[in-house]
Amino acid sequence: MNTFDVIILGGGAAGLSAATALGRFRRSVAVIDAGEPRNAPAEGVHNFLSRDGVNPLELQRLGRAEAESYGVTFFDGSASDIHPGFSVSVGDHTLSAPRLIVATGTHDELPAIQGLAERWGRDVIHCPYCHGWEVRDRAIGIVGTHARAPHIALMFRQLSDRVTLFLDPTVTLGADELAQLSARDVSIVTGSISGLNILDDALSTVTLDDGSTHAIEALAVGTFMHARVETLALLGLVAVDHPSGAGTHLPVDGFGLTSVPNVWAAGNVSDPMAQVVTSAAQGLMVGAAVNADLIAEEASAAVTADE
Repeated sequence: MNTFDVIILGGGAAGLSAATALGRFRRSVAVIDAGEPRNAPAEGVHNFLSRDGVNPLELQRLGRAEAESYGVTFFDGSASDIHPGFSVSVGDHTLSAPRLIVATGTHDELPAIQGLAERWGRDVIHCPYCHGWEVRDRAIGIVGTHARAPHIALMFRQLSDRVTLFLDPTVTLGADELAQLSARDVSIVTGSISGLNILDDALSTVTLDDGSTHAIEALAVGTFMHARVETLALLGLVAVDHPSGAGTHLPVDGFGLTSVPNVWAAGNVSDPMAQVVTSAAQGLMVGAAVNADLIAEEASAAVTADE
């Protein structure tokens, strides 16, 4: 069995940031990562100071190299058989540590629209802060299957004067929302999108259930984000609905501590709305909180030993 001070589940921005902070404090840290970041389909990471546009996998490679330079150990694969205490299995290895950080992120549930998944991260996007600049001035469609669609439409309207909200017939807008969309010249088309049409490897039109087609160069969707916590059931950790309605998450306190003692969480698993730089900041905060907790325990043990 490999024994560490801290085991981190997930090697994305949050997990790597926590690992680096702990490694710089000479903590023995194990990071378990399957190498499948949520943002892998995207061409670049944005709003990350000094790294704007960097490929997500390259950012992960750079972060991993930094953490390794401080002695952090990486185990490739997915964690399984996580037991209180904590013992974690990954491949042929069994790891143990008194502290656990969950940075497993989230996965997106995409609308069931023909051809949409194949364009995900390219001209099918979800976050105007992450990808809005890249589709500025294009004809942008909004998939209106949820209550947040009007807000998303108004955000993209800041980036283009050609925004169309395709409003699902099951969604009803209030008078204020309709007035705001009209005042900002956002077009509203009532109908469900059934499929995407691609021309020369680019989105050209969308087809509605009634057979009509509409010229669109980019499509914004509001995904439902599921926290990746399936392996944590034995610890008593389960995801609950996030207050935003955007998905599920692990609730944490102001320092990332979950409801289970000695288990912290950072990044999208606890905050589905966090961007990459936000997740990195949360990882740093959680790494520092775990280190402070270990220091307090070690100091108390030293006092007891001297008595």
